[in-house]
Amino acid sequence: MDKIIKGKVFTFGNNIDTDQIYPGRFVELTDLKDIVPHTMQGSDPTFASTFKAGDIVVGGTNFGCGSSREHAAICLKGIGAGAVIAESFARIFYRNGINLGLPLVVCPGISKLDLNHKEISLDLEAGTLTADGKVVAQVEPFTPYVLSILEAGGIKNMIRAKLNA
Repeated sequence: MDKIIKGKVFTFGNNIDTDQIYPGRFVELTDLKDIVPHTMQGSDPTFASTFKAGDIVVGGTNFGCGSSREHAAICLKGIGAGAVIAESFARIFYRNGINLGLPLVVCPGISKLDLNHKEISLDLEAGTLTADGKVVAQVEPFTPYVLSILEAGGIKNMIRAKLNA
């Protein structure tokens, strides 16, 4: 996992629920190539066609609320999100994302920043978010356990590596 994540920002508001991230009418799809085109379709139907691997999703408070649908985290990971940064995350969505190896970063006050479509840099070691050449926010650090899951590319990979050691 890269400790510095750079990408273009796609901003969303507060209370982005799992239906906005991945609409329920598509849950019968099981192949990632079929799932990814519906990423964020409930909030922005053009998202999947304009988002590029490595870009960054920014939300306000309670990102990922609603059902415990794992598809919401799967599609964001599958489309190649470099990270999802929000003021807060719904608990189950947070665990699903981290367990899949998707960096979900808490950043108080991020929704007050004008970052939409800007290129930013997120330094996970320093805990800084940089835009327009200057540090604009501090992010909450990951615990060592969460960091180990992310570095392994997800909890399954981490457990597999420990069992094979």
